Amino acid sequence: MRAILPLCILVALLLVLPHAGPWFHAWMPTLSHPLYARTSFHALTFAHLGLVFAATLVATVLGLSLGIVATRPFGRSLLPTVRAVAVIGQTFPPVAVLAIAVPLLGFGAAPTFLALVLYGVLPVLGQTVAGLDAVPPAALHAADGMGYGRWRRLLEVELPLAAGPIMAGIRLSAIVSIGTATIGSAVGATTLGSPIVEGLVGNNPAYVIQGSLLVGALALSVDGLLGAFERYVRRL
Repeated sequence: MRAILPLCILVALLLVLPHAGPWFHAWMPTLSHPLYARTSFHALTFAHLGLVFAATLVATVLGLSLGIVATRPFGRSLLPTVRAVAVIGQTFPPVAVLAIAVPLLGFGAAPTFLALVLYGVLPVLGQTVAGLDAVPPAALHAADGMGYGRWRRLLEVELPLAAGPIMAGIRLSAIVSIGTATIGSAVGATTLGSPIVEGLVGNNPAYVIQGSLLVGALALSVDGLLGAFERYVRRL
C-alpha cells in the first residue's frame, strides 16, 4: 500500500493538472497564465524520470564496481580512502556539484546528468562497501571450503548477502537524483523543475505549486517502489 498510494496520486495529478487552469485562476485571479503550458506535464515527467533512471544506472554500476574493488584483497589499501570519499562527498550539496559541472559541459541536460552521476555514486559506493564488509566470515569460509573461486564466491555468496544494503544505497541515490534533477532546470535541463524555475523567475506561484506537486509525488512513488523491492530483497 505504501508503494501504490503515491503512484496513484502521481497518476491522478497527471490527469487532473492539465485541466486545472480554471481552479488556479479562481485561486489566484491576478495571474494571467495560471497553468504551465510551455511543455506538457506528461513530457516533463517522462523526461525527468528518464534522466534520473539513466544517471542512477550509471551511478549504480560505478559505485558497485568501486565498492567491489575496494573490498578485494588487491584493493584493500584503497578502502580507507573510499570510505572517506563516500562520507565527505555526501556533505556537499547537490547544487554545488551541478555548479561545477556547468563550466565543463555548458547548459542543458549534460551537466545535470554528470551532477546526478557524481552525487548519486556516493551512497551506492558507501552501502556496497558496508554490505560486503558485513558478510559473515562463516559464509566466506564455507564457500572457500566448497572450492569456490574468488569471483564465484563474490557472485554467489557475497553480493546476495550484501544485496539489502546495496539496494538501500541505490534507493537513496535515486531519490537524491530526483531532487537534483529538479534543480537542473535552472541550467537548461527539461525536467519537472522547469515550471518551478519559471514560476520563481516570473513570480508565478501557480507554476511553482504545479511543479512541486509532481516532483513530490514522483519522489514518493519511486521511493515507495524501490522500498518495496528493497524489503523483498532483504527477505530473500
